[in-house]
Amino acid sequence: MKYRFLITLLLIVSLMACSKEEVSNQVDSNNGGTETNKAANRKTTGASANDLLSSSTFKSMIIELVYVDGFEPTQTAINNLKSFIEARTFKPNGITIEKRSIAPTGKLKYSIEDIISIEDSNRTKYNTNNQIAIWAFFANGESNKNTENGVVLGTAYRNTSFVIYQETIEDLSNSAFEPDRSVLETTVITHEFGHIFGLTNLGTPMVSNHEDSSHAKHCNDEDCLMYWSAETGDGLSNLIGSNKAPELDAQCIADLQANGGK
Repeated sequence: MKYRFLITLLLIVSLMACSKEEVSNQVDSNNGGTETNKAANRKTTGASANDLLSSSTFKSMIIELVYVDGFEPTQTAINNLKSFIEARTFKPNGITIEKRSIAPTGKLKYSIEDIISIEDSNRTKYNTNNQIAIWAFFANGESNKNTENGVVLGTAYRNTSFVIYQETIEDLSNSAFEPDRSVLETTVITHEFGHIFGLTNLGTPMVSNHEDSSHAKHCNDEDCLMYWSAETGDGLSNLIGSNKAPELDAQCIADLQANGGK
């Protein structure tokens, strides 16, 4: 089956809210008094791919999963995310997901700058000496990049940060002729994590050339999780009736293995 889904990804450096100069000196104390360098979690998407995949520096991973009250992802999708990460990484001390809610923001539409501001105000987990930290935000409202022809479901915008537009996902799932919600959530969440892993050609070098020439930083295999699909309504329809999200193809897996992963 060819999996086509509506995911608009904004992965260029110009979307970063903080410049290198602005974050380079942001060091504070938390996590039990350990000094935390926030700049290490404010790099470009894919910059920490090897750190995430291998155990050479970080032996464990913590995911700070934060959602706007009323827009919690399904537990099935959260479990699937953990399984996805465990299957591709070497983290002998384990992977932990800590989930919590925040109050509604009052926004109906979000720019990437808005999302970064929310992260900077609410994020509490940053890299320590042997643990790498991820921020995952599930938003109410929608992306300000939505158009009549397509919608943004998720964006990986920093080396350890991504946003899922949960309200949009809920609007497009679980009704007649729509995908199962947990399948759609899993598809979008793991796709975004694939970009944080450096796929495709986004920090994890390619073993063989399989980048889509028409859609940069995406795989050219239409059955792969990292495939880019056009912003059209029929892109979502191929997930209808499916009980599982698409998976990484052999080329993407080979890339991850060559960069320290499984």
